[in-house]
Amino acid sequence: MEIQSIESFLRYWTSIRQRTTRVVRLIPREHVEWRPAPGKWTLGDQVRHLAALERYMFAETFSGRPSRYPGCGRDLADGYDALVAFYERMKDETVEILRGLGDARLLETCTTPAGTEIKVWKWIRAMVEHEIHHRGQIYVCLGLLGVPTPPLYGLTSEEVLERSR
Repeated sequence: MEIQSIESFLRYWTSIRQRTTRVVRLIPREHVEWRPAPGKWTLGDQVRHLAALERYMFAETFSGRPSRYPGCGRDLADGYDALVAFYERMKDETVEILRGLGDARLLETCTTPAGTEIKVWKWIRAMVEHEIHHRGQIYVCLGLLGVPTPPLYGLTSEEVLERSR
């Protein structure tokens, strides 16, 4: 998928973000800092990482600035309410930065933290892939906790199978 317009991308990304937000809001308050295994990230770490990386790495670098990623520690947001507020604030700031880019910037290059030159539109696409990756991890963790999650696109696989007969 080539991104040719900031506004059309933002309409697409809004739907991606809505699905991710729906899952983030399902994290039980008492399990925000639950981790699936020793040494693995907590659910809170996942959400803080997703939000902070989008804002401070992706948004900074596609704006032509170096990454300022602060990590994903509890110092960024501790507790459920602070976590959700941080997630939403970072997402909103990223949208505002995207709106300010202009379509011409999409065809220019930026430098990733690894030092790779990449077209801005490709870097923005990588940001979406990153979000989907972490949303999947949150789904898995919620499943391990026995938290019911909504089907991603409205139907469960069993419902699709039944309607396919």
